[in-house]
Amino acid sequence: MHLLAGSTPFSPTRREELRAQLASRAASLIGSASNLPTSIPGLTLYRYTAPTLPDSVTYEPSMAVVVQGRKRVTLGRTSFDYGPSHFLLTSLDLPVTSQVIEASLEVPYLCLRLKLDIAMVRELLSRQPDLATRWHNSQPAMTTAETTAEFLDAFCRLIDLQRAPQDIEFMSELIQREIVYRILQSAEGQRLRSIASMGDSGQRTAKAVEWIRDNYRKPLRMETLAHVACMGVSTLHHHFRALTSMTPLQYQKRLRLHEARRLMLMDGHDAASAAFGVGYESASQFNREYSRAFGQPPLRDVRALRVVGDRE
Repeated sequence: MHLLAGSTPFSPTRREELRAQLASRAASLIGSASNLPTSIPGLTLYRYTAPTLPDSVTYEPSMAVVVQGRKRVTLGRTSFDYGPSHFLLTSLDLPVTSQVIEASLEVPYLCLRLKLDIAMVRELLSRQPDLATRWHNSQPAMTTAETTAEFLDAFCRLIDLQRAPQDIEFMSELIQREIVYRILQSAEGQRLRSIASMGDSGQRTAKAVEWIRDNYRKPLRMETLAHVACMGVSTLHHHFRALTSMTPLQYQKRLRLHEARRLMLMDGHDAASAAFGVGYESASQFNREYSRAFGQPPLRDVRALRVVGDRE
């Protein structure tokens, strides 16, 4: 992995000290909860005391910093394992499988997830034109990168605002701008630069991703999607698959199945109403695709998830 451009090489000891400080502060704030949306815009804390089963979720553009334990996130056929030495950068809304793979009562899994403000990214790029370079690699809009001392120091200052609510409105944006700037300066930040740079193929593909996200219940027509992205159909298909590791139709299907699962688990819908609610016209097709995605039929899967939830 790469060091951030222009960063000062901190000693491993200093980085470990900052990581320990951040873990202590996160543990103190979250207590025994499994997650805590903080008062700081976009910042959520997570804690688990045992490994978890794989869970299908959609990640927003964000940076996830693990300070204890390990996590595995699978996008398509690519898995990203990361712990205290690396963070996960997500540049687009991506349906993934997420799993805590290392956690215990003695050393719980602790993670800080910061949602990225793409408008802020664009504003910083407009003030630093040299950062807005074109990116032509066919790599997904997700990667891991080294968690440097600079990042840990910034997150320590950010999380401290939870205990100084009077400072959040002013200081939070300043610290988050610093974090985004450091991401953009890194080699791995090229993915985020591409998504945010107006006119770039990554940014135009992101418009197609956003359209599917907002209209996933509707029938998907590639001509409509290509028009949204201002691309030819074959060009969009190529860039879409490169960024998301799936085709537009597969992406839509993942969103539909994730939302149907949520409707059954959280809102008490039966399988048929969940299927029609997310855009399926055939309950049997929904059952087949759900079983293929989650390993068992809808109702059996939801019952199993509720049993796990009751145990926790």
